[in-house]
Order: sequence, then structure tokens, then C-alpha cells
Amino acid sequence: MDTMEQKIAIELKHITKAFGPVVANDDISLSVKQGEILALLGENGSGKTTLMNILSGIYHPDAGDIFVRGQQRTIPSPHDALKLGIGMIHQHFKLVDVFTAQENIVMGTKLDRRLGKKELAAKLSALCQKYGLEIDPLKKTYHMSVSEKQTVEILKVLYRGADILILDEPTAVLTPQETERLFAILRSMRDQGCAVIIITHKLNEVLAISDRVTILRKGKSVATVTTAETSAQELTELMVGKKVSLEIERPVVEQEKALFEVHHLSVRNEEGVYALNDVSFDLNGGEILGVAGVAGSGQKELCETIAGLMRAEKGAILYKKENIVGKSPREIIKMGISMSFIPEDRLGMGLVASMGMTDNMLLKSYQNGKGPFVNKKPARELALRLIEKLDISTPGITTPVSRLSGGNVQKVLLGREIESEPQLLITAYPVRGLDINSSYTIYDLLNEQKKKGVAVLFIGEDLDVLLELCDRILVLCHGEVTGILAAQEATKEQIGLMMAGETEGGAA
Repeated sequence: MDTMEQKIAIELKHITKAFGPVVANDDISLSVKQGEILALLGENGSGKTTLMNILSGIYHPDAGDIFVRGQQRTIPSPHDALKLGIGMIHQHFKLVDVFTAQENIVMGTKLDRRLGKKELAAKLSALCQKYGLEIDPLKKTYHMSVSEKQTVEILKVLYRGADILILDEPTAVLTPQETERLFAILRSMRDQGCAVIIITHKLNEVLAISDRVTILRKGKSVATVTTAETSAQELTELMVGKKVSLEIERPVVEQEKALFEVHHLSVRNEEGVYALNDVSFDLNGGEILGVAGVAGSGQKELCETIAGLMRAEKGAILYKKENIVGKSPREIIKMGISMSFIPEDRLGMGLVASMGMTDNMLLKSYQNGKGPFVNKKPARELALRLIEKLDISTPGITTPVSRLSGGNVQKVLLGREIESEPQLLITAYPVRGLDINSSYTIYDLLNEQKKKGVAVLFIGEDLDVLLELCDRILVLCHGEVTGILAAQEATKEQIGLMMAGETEGGAA
């Protein structure tokens, strides 16, 4: 489609939005054309989601103008956004579990109360054909995979007449193959004249799917570039504001064989369903073993069982040939196993939100103290050392950690765990929500541990990082191990198939 003929679908001019003293969007201008995919790229806290919430009628700008198809508009609510043809697909889907796909799609629309089931099915099937979507209209939501639910969400907004689509981090929960399918759908929408905005922080996806990229940094739009003329390196510099090396080191280390072994581990979750089923693997000292899997494949239960927080139904977990199943979390920590357990709720499990850094350091070490008085001096010194080493941004060591940003909380937690000089370090999603610089600091920290002979179990979600950082990658699907691969020889496609449940022929 010739650019001259492309109509501008949405134009934002000088949009500003503040929450108290924090300016989330600072004088932002951008546009997206019909028949174009615009990527909105920026680190956490750069203002991407706030901006899209303004477009979809959830927030109202303090200043600036919104033009939809050349007309100035105010968007008081999500309902009004849909009337203007703007549909947003959020990261967390809003579907009714017991409804079928079809019921979810038409729910709340007045249009088709009069249509019979047949006409309705025909209308949906025409939409699916137009955009290359596949869905079983009678399937109940609770039987659907994540990518099927996402397809239903997309159909929901298309059905309501939206031709301007905003997707917030749409690939966070998809395997590489599902991501490819989603991208094919988005390209087909673009070719049909839709305007698509995709919010993301994954550079390789931006390069694969978008036509242009608008980069946000600290609430400002710093540049808009044509995707075909840019590179991962340039996008990173625009996003971070300085040159960053995108190389992750993978040092070669003399390994201590099978420092940690898991044999035939089975664990049931609260509902009594097997969250882990017959899981076996070993982990060497001086090795980083990555764990890949779509969210909810048993990663959380694996961590919690090793930590002594969940009971294993059967199987053994051997650390230096000693079985730790049945031991209390405190006994496990005393053996030299450290959990930089960075679960979904960092503050809930690892740190006490209302306490400052010093007191959070003490949580780890006071158990060894003798007598009724706690000596805070070493904890204070440790807090200060970590602030300097990890570049933690905090007003002071007594500031409650709840006031720190996610990235800084992460550094406090991982820094504290590493300082206890563990021999086995288990870390789950340690860079989730972190900016690029902090992420690379954490990869360096993990490599430092590896060089010291520590066995590191790294549960991650970014396959590119797992392939570069880890020595081997264990893939989980629905609580079962579908294979263990040597990271240097593995491909993303291979891992993607295993994440979806296809087992690998030869074991690594």
C-alpha cells in the first residue's frame, strides 16, 4: 500500500498524563496509519501502558489532543473507544470461563440479540476467514489454551467493529510457534487495512512484526524509526539512552558432576492435580541449567518443593547425595541451598515490604545469631555494599523496600541470596520487569556464581536469554519434562515444540 494513500488512523499530539508527582506521559506525540503495524517500545515505567490506556478510554490525558481518522475526539470510556473502532487486548484476558467462545464474543452486544445461532455462527466464521483466525465457537473457555483465549479476545473486538487494535505484551504467554501464528494474524489484519499497535519490550519481535517503531523513554517519545532501517543495537540505545552491549557471556567452567539431583518427583497442587509428574534431572556445580515452559507448566511448584514449601508425593531431591524431601525450609537453607526465589510476588515471598534493606538482610542471617541481641552492623554494611555493587536506587538503607521500583527490589533480593554464599542457587524470573541494564547486571551476577562452582537453576521466560546464558535447558510442559537440551545446539523452534508437549527424540 502506498504511503501517500495510507490514511492516519490515530494521531496523538502532545499527550501529558501525571499521577501525583509522577509524570507517566510527558508531551508524547505519535501516529499510526491504517494498514500499518506500529510497535511501541520502551522499558518498564517508560509510559507505554499509560499511553494505550488513554487511547482505550481507561485514563484521560491532562493535556494534549487525540485525533481518530483525522477528527479530534475525547474518549471518556472503553465503550466510547470501541464506538470509534479502537479495541484493546490486555495482557490478562477478560473472558468468562464457563462460556463458549461464541458466548464470550457476543456477550454484552446488542447487535445480535435478534440473530439466530446459525446466522451468528456464519458471521463469526466470515470474520475468522477474513483474518485467518481459527476457533471452535462452541468450545468452553476453560478448555482453551492461552493462545486460543487470545484469539477469542481478538475476535471480541473485531466483532464489535474495531479496526484499530492495541495489543499489550501479547506474546508474553505464548510459545514461539503460537507467536508466529499471532504475527500471521496481525499481518493479515494490516493487509486488510487495520491499524495495529503492539506494546512490547522484546527487540527481536519488534524487528519481526512492525513497520515502524515509536520508542518511549522515561515518559517521553524519543524517536520513531522505520523498522526496515533500524537494528536491535540502535533500538536498545534509543530505549536506554546509551550504548549497551547485547552480548551475554557464557563462561566455560570446570563442573562438579551432579551436585544436585531430582529423581521421579511428583507433586500435587492445592486442587489435587499433578503439578509435577515424574520429573527427573541433575544439575552440576558450575553450571546454569535453564528451565523453559509456558507459564504454569510446573515451574513454581518445582521451586517451592525444592525450598521445602510444598510436599512431594513421591520422588527424591538429592543435594550432595542427601535427600532433602521432608526437610524444613530452614534446614534446607542451612545446607547451603539458596532460593533467590523471585516469584510473581517478589515482596510476598522474599522480602518484607514495610522493612528497609538492612532489616531485610537480617532476615537471612539472624538465625545464626547467638543471644538475645541482634547485631545490625554487618547487615548495614552488606546493604551499603549491595547498593554500590548493584547500583540500587534507594533513598537509604532504612527506606521500606515497598517504595523501591521492581528492578531495585529484584537486585536487593538476589544480592542478599548471593551474599549467603550458597552452593545451589535457584532463581525464578529474576529479570522480569527489569530494564536492560539491570537485566545484564543480573546475568553477570549469575555467571559470577557459576564461576565459583555454584549450581544455578534459572527459570526464565525469554528463550533468547535462556539460549545464550544457560549451559543446558530443561523444558517443562504440564508438569512433565519433555527434554533436556544443550543450549549451544538448541534452537528456539525445537524448544517451542517441546514447550507445547512434543518430546525430544534423544535425551541430552
